Amino acid sequence: MQKENHSRSSPELEEINEKLRKDVLRGLEPYGARPEADLADMAPGERTKWLFWNLHEQLDEIRQMEPTLIGQVMGTQLTVCDGQSMWSDKCKLEKRLELNCKWHLQLNLVAFQTDRLHELGDGWINLAIGDEPPGHPNLQKGQKAYLDADHSLYPNQLFLDGWISEGVWHEIKPQLYSTNPACRTDIVILDNYLFPVKRINEFVSGPVGSIGITNIEFRTFSHPAERRLTRREPRPRS
Repeated sequence: MQKENHSRSSPELEEINEKLRKDVLRGLEPYGARPEADLADMAPGERTKWLFWNLHEQLDEIRQMEPTLIGQVMGTQLTVCDGQSMWSDKCKLEKRLELNCKWHLQLNLVAFQTDRLHELGDGWINLAIGDEPPGHPNLQKGQKAYLDADHSLYPNQLFLDGWISEGVWHEIKPQLYSTNPACRTDIVILDNYLFPVKRINEFVSGPVGSIGITNIEFRTFSHPAERRLTRREPRPRS
């Protein structure tokens, strides 16, 4: 009987979420429908709205610009809890990494043979550290994170919630805490790892209107001359 109730309520929940998603996107449309050339004149929060609307409504078109999200890490905070879990009824060890960052959007404009970098403003990256996906945030199998469109400071600040393995943490820890003033770490999310959270994409989850992420790259620059992002070669489209 419970299974039958669940099967009936699930489509209803999907309809509610889809209605809420459309309501969110309706508010973003005045910015999202503007051409890419207008981004230079927009405020950072307006550019964020442009990006989210296009990823939801014009995914194939915006993928041609190969959008790359870059979070330049400005500060870190590691929290270790050994006891009652905040996210479950278990007592266990939990590690969480919070990264204060500056977000940028890079677009590859093939027609002009150039890349354009647009500031999206400040934000935070909150990552659970462990050998398996955490109970919070709630992610699908294989999903690494999502960009939250339901945070109280969105779109003026962009928040990413997700997780990384212990192995990744041990790889990046020396760079994050390097004393070399010329050392910088960026978190890079390429276009083919970005998917709108909507009914047709069952492999990603997140709050209504958010963007699911299936892969996260960490890039460290150890000398000022290396800080310039190199242009990526166009990738074949599936």
